[in-house]
Amino acid sequence: MSLPIADPTSDPTTWGARNAHDPTVVRGDDGQWYMFSTDAAAGVDAIPAGVHVRTSPDLVRWTFVGTALDGVPAPALAHTGAAGLWAPEVVRWPTADGSPRWHMYYSASTFGSRTSVIGLATATSPAGPWTDAGPVVSTTHDVDGHNAIDAAVVFDRAGRPWFTYGSFFGGIHILPLDPATGFAQRPGETGTLIARRPASVDGAVEGAYIVYRPEEDRYVLFVSYDSLFDSYSVRVAVADEVTGPYVDLNGRSLTDTVGDAPDAVGTKILGGHVFPGGTAWIAPGHNSVFRDGDRLFVVHHVRRADDPARHEAQIRRVHVTASGWPLVSPHPFAGYEAERLPQAEGVDGDWNVVRLDPARRGVEASVPLRVIAAARTDGDAVTTPLIVQAEGGDIVLDAVVFGAWDPVAERAVLAFAGLDAEGIAWTGSKAVTP
Repeated sequence: MSLPIADPTSDPTTWGARNAHDPTVVRGDDGQWYMFSTDAAAGVDAIPAGVHVRTSPDLVRWTFVGTALDGVPAPALAHTGAAGLWAPEVVRWPTADGSPRWHMYYSASTFGSRTSVIGLATATSPAGPWTDAGPVVSTTHDVDGHNAIDAAVVFDRAGRPWFTYGSFFGGIHILPLDPATGFAQRPGETGTLIARRPASVDGAVEGAYIVYRPEEDRYVLFVSYDSLFDSYSVRVAVADEVTGPYVDLNGRSLTDTVGDAPDAVGTKILGGHVFPGGTAWIAPGHNSVFRDGDRLFVVHHVRRADDPARHEAQIRRVHVTASGWPLVSPHPFAGYEAERLPQAEGVDGDWNVVRLDPARRGVEASVPLRVIAAARTDGDAVTTPLIVQAEGGDIVLDAVVFGAWDPVAERAVLAFAGLDAEGIAWTGSKAVTP
């Protein structure tokens, strides 16, 4: 891997998870976790180009180790003039003989343009070396209505690979890949439209990622709404087939452009928020999803409300409600042992609670509320009906209670995430008594 450093004061080896944008995480056969992200950094004049790579032994401590490629590959550069690479998707690729093979799908483009390329690079390990194999999908601004950025791969219930991509321009599409090569099965095909937004919000949807959950035998689509600079939020929808239709908790399709209510479609599971004494986070989005055994995680980037230019990657546990809806922890992951309470604790008590209003684009401050449930846990996830005693009456949630690390109290606490009857997500952190 190459590591050009022009300015020692901006040494990437000091970044940790800072300056990681559009991240994806995989685990190599060497036991290390690898994070791949967009070539981006705040306040840095000479940004290393070629997909940023970090490693971690525990999903908590991250070390920048260089770039996967030595700059923008020539075919992508010739078509787009891109200065760097965006939104890499890295996936272990199945092979007929079981030999190790990894695919990295990268995007080359410039802001506001549909002149874009998604290319493919291959390696025998996420540590590289990576070899460029050329463009998979290309678009041209004055010709195409859709945009070839933000690739992701999902394998359907039969093990066949599918490719999602797209953004503000023309929405999100999905098309089949050739299982042998990883290129489009039918070159030149646009694919099936699975998500879009109305013109009133500039069609603001991107960063799609699909997970097949055999537990419910259905597909979950994660997408980011609105602006990556200040108002991102993560929405989910589900489908029985990989090509959709993807519908939210209220049964509305993500291709339904409700003109007078652009935020009405999609179940919001993560947005800007702040807990007492903590950092106010804005614009969490462009997530990927990964597993550690049977544990499910989401990795996304996020910005500080007091300094929006600063962005970093955060990893959060994903927990699934009794009705099969994935929700995320209100606190970033700090390690399995860090999230375990010293002993089982009841849910009943005072909590700091955030209602993830789908129409809100700013920071949602938590509100102190009483929460009631019969459940007890020392950190293991427990699905349970949960009552939030909110102003205006009790709210009953289809919820999950679990352990999390409170970064302000610096201790493990109980946390929850749940959905109300209107399809709105709530999340909370149990208040710590002195």
